[in-house]
Amino acid sequence: MNLRAQIEALESLATLDASLSKLEAELQREGEVLSDKKSQLKKLEERFESTRASVGDMDRTRGELLQDARQMSQQMERSREKLSRCRTEREVNATQREIEELRKLYRDRELEIEKINGLAEQARTEMDGANSEREVLVGALANDTQASRLDSLERDVSVIREQRKELVKAVPPALYRRYELVRKRRGSAVAWTFQGGTCSACHIQLAPMVFQRLRRGEDFDQCPSCQRILYYREQVAPEDADEQSAEGESST
Repeated sequence: MNLRAQIEALESLATLDASLSKLEAELQREGEVLSDKKSQLKKLEERFESTRASVGDMDRTRGELLQDARQMSQQMERSREKLSRCRTEREVNATQREIEELRKLYRDRELEIEKINGLAEQARTEMDGANSEREVLVGALANDTQASRLDSLERDVSVIREQRKELVKAVPPALYRRYELVRKRRGSAVAWTFQGGTCSACHIQLAPMVFQRLRRGEDFDQCPSCQRILYYREQVAPEDADEQSAEGESST
């Protein structure tokens, strides 16, 4: 494979990698947003279920307290009837103490029931709020274009990765290893020079001997500053130069 063919393969690979990098970054962002919404939904569902379980526990406790209160009320009625049948002062005093004790216990149950009623009402309000938030989020996820956008990005990334596999076959293994080593460190791995004798990525002035060797088209070289793979271009359109320069500055 001659040098010109290798340069074309590297240029194509660099262009494809730049597109792939942008798509993968967008895919990650979109995935994180969607994941965050799903995480919020899960938390709301857990909150709803936890609150519902608490309401159930409170309802059961209230039922038990109501049953106790009814039994105490019945016992107080029996004690009052017993009081009316008392014959001695001692019996009267004992029965009255019994009634007072029952009345106190009954009032304690009433206070506990009132407290549980308040907590249960508060929990039901929280449960309704969590359910409303959950329904809004479920609706948003159902109507959201994010999922379809995510699918589209995943397809695009998959297509480009397949294209990349084919392009890699056109690059000599040793050159590709060098390309990958630089790309992983710098984000981009290829730069060029032309009449000015500078690196298009980091703009360092190349040594005359390096520039002349590149100009003769004998081989690739590496920029002594940014380590990118360098080659010589005969002529560069102004818009291409601006674009390459901007990419180099952002990756340096």
